[in-house]
Amino acid sequence: MNYLLWALQILLGILFIFSGGTKFLMPYEDMIKGSPVILPHWFFLFIGACEILGGLGLILPWLLGIRRGLTPLAAALLIVVMIGATVITAMGSVPLALIPFVFGLLLAFIAYKRRSDLAAL
Repeated sequence: MNYLLWALQILLGILFIFSGGTKFLMPYEDMIKGSPVILPHWFFLFIGACEILGGLGLILPWLLGIRRGLTPLAAALLIVVMIGATVITAMGSVPLALIPFVFGLLLAFIAYKRRSDLAAL
């Protein structure tokens, strides 16, 4: 089970670091193109920072063995981001909303299985 959790943490961590980084690199006009809800640019930057920090939080505490309780905390907070992504995506296309929903379920699995490490905080 530990290997499965590690694989999920690394894959989702890389995904969120990449996704958050693109929010800083991609022009704002391209990000809002085709979106059912127009969000301000600062909000995209805030979400990007949350995704980068959350992605690092999924990987680094367990990799370094320091404050491992931050991993389930990062997963739980990224679930909040995925709930928002699911709702906004569902406004435009319900089938596409399954993607952030599944990522949220995977994050919930990580948070649940790593919850025993929260006591160490």
